[in-house]
Amino acid sequence: MNDSDDTTGQTAARPKRADARRNQETLLDAAAAIFATSGVEAPVRDIAARAGVGTATIYRHFPTRADLIVAVYRHQVEACAEAGPALLSECASPYGALSRWIDMFVDFLVTKHGLAAVLQPDNTAFDALHTYFVDRLVPVCAQLLDAAAESGEIRPGLTAYQLMRGIGNLCIGAHNDPRYDARRLVETLVAGLRRPE
Repeated sequence: MNDSDDTTGQTAARPKRADARRNQETLLDAAAAIFATSGVEAPVRDIAARAGVGTATIYRHFPTRADLIVAVYRHQVEACAEAGPALLSECASPYGALSRWIDMFVDFLVTKHGLAAVLQPDNTAFDALHTYFVDRLVPVCAQLLDAAAESGEIRPGLTAYQLMRGIGNLCIGAHNDPRYDARRLVETLVAGLRRPE
């Protein structure tokens, strides 16, 4: 392979321009908001209207609904992952950062609802997304838990995976029953982490 081939390869792999990334993020944020209120089967025209683009723009970026859902899922995982360290630096306490991160995580779980209906469990994309989710978010949650435990605000000993699994279980089925308030139960769980005074 000569030098010109290397240059061509680098050009082809060049990251998207900043404005293109921002436009795609706007589109993914709009899709996430629509999915949270209307489910993953919401009309594409609703997502396009919220993003301020035409439906053709969405289909150009995401040819199928599954492509869009997976992109939203990955986008929100990244947002949750990046939020952990930011919250630790800006919140008054590690427990406050943990609480705010868990609120964001619950929002993510609500938006994620419906993914399994679009991606069959035997689909390798589903397995890859689950692995991606665990690899990206468990270490962030662990960092927040460790900081809150080291500050003496919460009891030590709970693992990030246990906490996230518990929160996930509390969120299951919340969309089917308006009498069930998953967020309130998660708040109770998080309050229960506090070390007795």
